[in-house]
Amino acid sequence: MAGRFGFVKRNSIYPLQFIIQSGNSYAIVLTLHPVDVLGRSMNSGQTLLNRDKMQFYLNTLTGKLNVVQLANNPEHPTIVFLHDSLGSVELWRTFPKTLGELTQCNVFVYDRQGYGKSSPFTVNSRDNDYLEIEADRLHQLIEQCGLQRVILFGHSDGGSIALIAAAKYPSFILGVITEGAHIFVEEITLEGIREAVTAYQTTDLKERLQKYHGEKTEAVFNAWAATWLNDTFRSWNMEQFLPKIHCPVLVIQGEKDEFGSLDQVNGIVKQVSGVVSSLIIPAVGHTPHKEAKEIVLEHSAGFIGTLV
Repeated sequence: MAGRFGFVKRNSIYPLQFIIQSGNSYAIVLTLHPVDVLGRSMNSGQTLLNRDKMQFYLNTLTGKLNVVQLANNPEHPTIVFLHDSLGSVELWRTFPKTLGELTQCNVFVYDRQGYGKSSPFTVNSRDNDYLEIEADRLHQLIEQCGLQRVILFGHSDGGSIALIAAAKYPSFILGVITEGAHIFVEEITLEGIREAVTAYQTTDLKERLQKYHGEKTEAVFNAWAATWLNDTFRSWNMEQFLPKIHCPVLVIQGEKDEFGSLDQVNGIVKQVSGVVSSLIIPAVGHTPHKEAKEIVLEHSAGFIGTLV
């Protein structure tokens, strides 16, 4: 293999960081900074990183993460997308690609552990600090992949993770966009989850989720529902992080969000220390980037334009 890679020295040992897959071609990358390396296909010798879309698996201490990267120009910021509690890379559809094109930003989308094509969960239950743990893992991921000038776009759980990351690791984050983020537990949230549990048991919801999570579907759903409906989680609150956020923040929420009231938005707006604005979209529920895609794209692109 040493002869295939100009940067690999003979008789040396390198840590395996991730494997790039493109069709039937693979490239092994031995570096902490994939954006700085030309990975070459072991079949054809052609570069893979110059293509519009790159999918790879990133080895971490807790398992393998599925990552999709669109463009890798180090002179441009990178939008990192953080999915919701039942989400995955594929469930974002074309939204990340479109926003990246509108803003001329790099795009980085990944399945958190337990979701999509990433490794399964390694624990059977979650503690109340699971979102903070994910924010810490996000920071490690940003460092490991050498991402620069990061803008976080988080939906639901992903929005909460983005806010915590911006509070704890401000030097890495240019700005944050949230959709339906939670900063405390509300009865409307719990009622929405109870209804989702009924739908999971009585409709084809489980089968639809299996398209994206496969054999991990039961664990994904239970990790969400069992955690939030547990009495010990009722006291969860992350408002202590908000005053530590100094970067610009755009808070998006559907007026008819079935999992959270506008008190979530008002709490973020009032307590974040940086410049913060909100977008409340009438007649829209918990997933604005799907239900009102053009509106969210327009306002997100405008917000990002003020950062770059």
